[in-house]
Order: sequence, then structure tokens, then C-alpha cells
Amino acid sequence: MIKLKIKSGDTVKVIAGDHKGAEGKVLRVDREKNKAIVEGVNMVSKHTKPSAKNPQGGIVKKEAPIHISNIALIDPKTKKATRTGVKVEGDKKVRFSKKSNQVL
Repeated sequence: MIKLKIKSGDTVKVIAGDHKGAEGKVLRVDREKNKAIVEGVNMVSKHTKPSAKNPQGGIVKKEAPIHISNIALIDPKTKKATRTGVKVEGDKKVRFSKKSNQVL
């Protein structure tokens, strides 16, 4: 398993695929499959039968997972996609942006 540099709550930009250029917040990360669910990106339609939860049924829009390699973290200072690194400050490891050298 590879070390993932994207965590839930991060703001990311899609850098490849059908939704290239879209931005959103990471809702969940699946470490085993190397995929993340990004808010408002990669929306799919799911047909649902009527149930107790959803008595009407019908078509529901929801986010589908997108591969980690297709998203990049957005630097809060420059608002552009950036790579991240890890450095030690005191006795803690912190992530930092390689473009602006700012702690994330």
C-alpha cells in the first residue's frame, strides 16, 4: 500500500480525466483502493427503488470515487495545484506545500 498525501477535508483539483479542472473538498478516502470521493465531482445517476427511507424512489445523483493519481492538493496561498512534502517541526510531522513552502 502506498502512502497517500491526500486526507479528508483537503481542497483538491482534478488534474486528469473527464472532470479535469473541477475543484472540491475531499469527503472520504479509501486507502485500500487508492480512491477518494470529492464533493461535487464525478457525479453519477443511480436508479433507486421505492423504500421506507425513500418512498418516492427515482434517480439519485451521488459522487463516485476518483483515483488519487487524478487529483492534486490546492495550495491555500497561491490557489493552484501543488505537491506536498513532510517535515519535522519540533516533535511533530507536518505537511507543507512545495510551491509556497507553507504548512498545510
